Amino acid sequence: MFEAIGKKILGTAQTAGEMLFLLAETLYYFKEAPRNLPAIFRQMHEIGVGTLPIASLMALFVGMVLALQTGAELALYGSQEVIGAIVGLSMVKELGPVMTSLLVAGRIGSAMAAEVGAMEIYEEIDALKTLEINPVRYLAMPRLLAALFAVPALVVFAMIVGIAGGGLVAEVNPVINVPFSVYYDNMVRAIGYQEIFKGLCKATIFGGIIAHVGCYVGFKTSGGARGIGQSTTRAVVVSFLLIFVANYFLTRLMM
Repeated sequence: MFEAIGKKILGTAQTAGEMLFLLAETLYYFKEAPRNLPAIFRQMHEIGVGTLPIASLMALFVGMVLALQTGAELALYGSQEVIGAIVGLSMVKELGPVMTSLLVAGRIGSAMAAEVGAMEIYEEIDALKTLEINPVRYLAMPRLLAALFAVPALVVFAMIVGIAGGGLVAEVNPVINVPFSVYYDNMVRAIGYQEIFKGLCKATIFGGIIAHVGCYVGFKTSGGARGIGQSTTRAVVVSFLLIFVANYFLTRLMM
């Protein structure tokens, strides 16, 4: 039993060290970004434009459900006017960054792990090394840099759509019955630049986590087609866990 526990601890420590080393190497190659702009823009298009429709739909219904449930409870106490502040703060500080990042992790993080993993399985990465092309600079750096910009942009759009969905429910629902002008005024008074900055900081870090985990898991893929499937699942699970853990510590730090 102790041997098995020790192996798990050592394996976790080794994985953490390898991920930190890969992150340091990827950050080092940020200086090569001007030479890799086509690859970076291609990844930004895949992350941002490709995820925008489903992210918008998700944010819309998250905002609507939040307004529906919160507004019904506030109406019992005659305080439904503050629903704009509640929905706005929730979307800007928590639900917007977290939910959008989870969606990106499921769609993009898994795709990154599968793509890089397939290149590892079929020895394409070895071919890059033979051609004296660094795989980290060629594969990991464009993906990480693109995620650092594309995920916050997605989150901003999700915030706007979610707040608009909450305002729609607040106005048309007969139980809540809050005009959009009142909803908007309360939302604007509650949300300052500091709250928006905190939400975007979270989104940037979450985007980095998604891209970094996807690339690391892809580089460590082995075992043929079955290994690619396992890497895809592992990338999503690890990204989800790290996003939740990072969200707690970031929230605690920002408070």
